[in-house]
Amino acid sequence: MTVRGKVRALIKLACLLMLAGCERAPMELRLVLPSSGQDAGIVTDMAAILGENSGLRLRVTDSPTAGEAALDMLLAGEADLALVSNYLPFREGITTVLPVFPSVLHIAYREGRDTSSGYNLLHQAKIFAGTDGSASRLIFRRVADRIGLAEDSYSFVDKAESTGAGPADILILFAPVSPVHRDDLADYRLYSLGTPAEVGMGSVVEAAALLNPPLRPFIIPATTYGSANAGPVVTVAVDKMLVARSDLDAAIVYDLINEIRRARPALIASRPGLLETTDDSFDIRGSTFVLHAGTQAWLRRDEPSVYERYSGIAEVVVTLFIGLVSASFAAIRILRIRRKNRIDEYYSAALELRNQLAAAATADETETAIRSLRELQDHAFEQLVSEKLAADDSFRIFITLSNDILRQYARQ
Repeated sequence: MTVRGKVRALIKLACLLMLAGCERAPMELRLVLPSSGQDAGIVTDMAAILGENSGLRLRVTDSPTAGEAALDMLLAGEADLALVSNYLPFREGITTVLPVFPSVLHIAYREGRDTSSGYNLLHQAKIFAGTDGSASRLIFRRVADRIGLAEDSYSFVDKAESTGAGPADILILFAPVSPVHRDDLADYRLYSLGTPAEVGMGSVVEAAALLNPPLRPFIIPATTYGSANAGPVVTVAVDKMLVARSDLDAAIVYDLINEIRRARPALIASRPGLLETTDDSFDIRGSTFVLHAGTQAWLRRDEPSVYERYSGIAEVVVTLFIGLVSASFAAIRILRIRRKNRIDEYYSAALELRNQLAAAATADETETAIRSLRELQDHAFEQLVSEKLAADDSFRIFITLSNDILRQYARQ
């Protein structure tokens, strides 16, 4: 190989190394692994799908964590994102990225329980309501306080005892509507908080939503869980939110929402009901947490910019300005025409007095005409002072004409 060829090869190699160095490494975000098996599956699916041909990577943490403990991890800097219920209490430094799916309240009871009232249903019952600090337990405790159910009149059991033919009398859990719960509910019946006809008519579920803004009415269609709900079940739902620390870069959150939207078809194919409102936007008015700056930017992405927003006003202002300038020029032109018409009258009067002087037969007639011409000059100067005549060439011509007449006939 010649020296020139070696130089070219080295240049090509250097360019390739520079291009390789310029390639942007994928951004990795740490996502808390939920303790709920179904939520953990959703998080794992999101991480796997977003990892394909994406500039963002989600790395799921090793230890399962739920509820406020997941928020503690975010605030401690041990994670960047978490999937939590919108029903959790507000925390400073936690912000909403987007709603992922509705988590529906399932109230299931064993046949034989008294369902005439909520108090009778829950009194002296063994209840599974998720883990301590979960949205299910928060909801249950609020309901218990509202109906006057004392703490010693029920007991909690753990999940292992509550499934299948376990001893739990009541199951209370928030979960997405999915056939995977059919086996868990085989020996139970879903409790309805009303009838579909009552929704929109001031029903119990609407009172619950009014007193608890994160909740909203929800209807589980008939036979979704087989014999567990032969008819439609009226209940409430709360969104599971993807949340982040408030100091997470807004551009990263903006890109994350775009990537999730891009992967939405694949996510829906594996988990129906996910991201049901993220086609163009999503409703976050009921969010417990403050919106992240990146989410706010994404929601305003189609809004007109400042220049576009005020361009219409600018057009009107420019149009008005042009109209004002045109009107000003027209007014000046009209004023000049009026002044020109006035000075023409003085021309005519001066010429008429000159003719009188030329035809004067006596000295008295001449003196009278000269006096009238001087009075005409004085009146013209008065008009000039009051700005009814302009000090232009037309005025100077009048003064010159009248003075010439006076010089010609005053000597005679």
